[in-house]
Amino acid sequence: MRFRHHDGTTVHLAYCTNVHPAETLDGVLAQLSAYCEPVRHRLGRERLGIGLWLAVDAARTLDADPRALADLRAELDRRGLEVVTLNGFPYQGFGAERVKYRVYHPDWAHADRYAYTLALARILAALLPEDAEEGTVSTLPLAWHTVYDDERAARARAALTELGHRLDDLAEATGRSVRIALEPEPGCAVETTADAIAPLRAIGHDRIGVCVDTCHLATSFEEPGPALAALAAAGVPVVKSQLSAALHAERPGRPEVRQALAGFDEPRFLHQTRTRAGGGLWGCDDLGPALAGGVLPETGPWRAHFHVPLHAAPAAPLTATLPVLDEALEHLVGGKRPLTRHLEVETYTWEALPPALRPRTPDDLADGIAAELTLARDLLTAHGLKELP
Repeated sequence: MRFRHHDGTTVHLAYCTNVHPAETLDGVLAQLSAYCEPVRHRLGRERLGIGLWLAVDAARTLDADPRALADLRAELDRRGLEVVTLNGFPYQGFGAERVKYRVYHPDWAHADRYAYTLALARILAALLPEDAEEGTVSTLPLAWHTVYDDERAARARAALTELGHRLDDLAEATGRSVRIALEPEPGCAVETTADAIAPLRAIGHDRIGVCVDTCHLATSFEEPGPALAALAAAGVPVVKSQLSAALHAERPGRPEVRQALAGFDEPRFLHQTRTRAGGGLWGCDDLGPALAGGVLPETGPWRAHFHVPLHAAPAAPLTATLPVLDEALEHLVGGKRPLTRHLEVETYTWEALPPALRPRTPDDLADGIAAELTLARDLLTAHGLKELP
């Protein structure tokens, strides 16, 4: 979906296909017909943006085989789909029964992460619509914090600096600009937008910036206005933003609240949980250990890294952080100029929801994704953007 900002800029809205895990190119092609095109039809659009997730095996196939890449481009066109952004955070296995900490491997200290991301950039340059100004790839925020020492930080910095140069070469060779966005996430070496400033200034390349995920922003209790202002003051570009909402529990000490939270404690994904107390941020790696007690204070609200469907906040006594998303949009696209032109709805947790809330059929899932995009569209037009055909 495309929108016109009042400064004349085109702003793109997509949904991320990591909700449909596939490890191979055949799996990716199957997603287009089973989910992406049906979502487009539900929205009544001639063209729909999707943020492709390509696991490493699919990416290697496309990067090595120009014919396969051309076929994917043709299939996207045939189904009325366009791609201006890729999700390069999960490397592989995102559809496994248990993902948890595996999603952070390999990190930016490992050569495989560099090779994978550069391959994604080359693929995206070939998939971009003819009238798109640039493409973006979101990626791991360096590493999980417990394995990130000075030596690994130096290797990651060198890899990202080299990647910036290779992206310059790609733009010169193809005429297509691709930028990379580190996605701050709780528990990582770059947990918050503030944490992103020092490493990105050290890299100092304008093709390497930040992906602001509004679920992660909310989970870490960052206020959108000051957070985005600090990035701008530091000269760190917001390359992309993922529109998502976290799980919010106002009174986590109450038995009925803990019981409701327990319904979201599931074995597949990591649900980092945070609260503010005593002037600081307290954290726990996952929702289960937080509920077990003795880790987080219960005097203030808890927020958990669980991507809640945008249009369907959980029932009381829980809520979602949709107001944080809306406030972030005010600063991202509501000003004189948009801070970013690439927005992506990223709710990959549909199958991890409590059983009563999960979609039962592919049609149910397509209905839910279309409802999320409709809500996102309404928020964008409320901030002054004009929807384009």
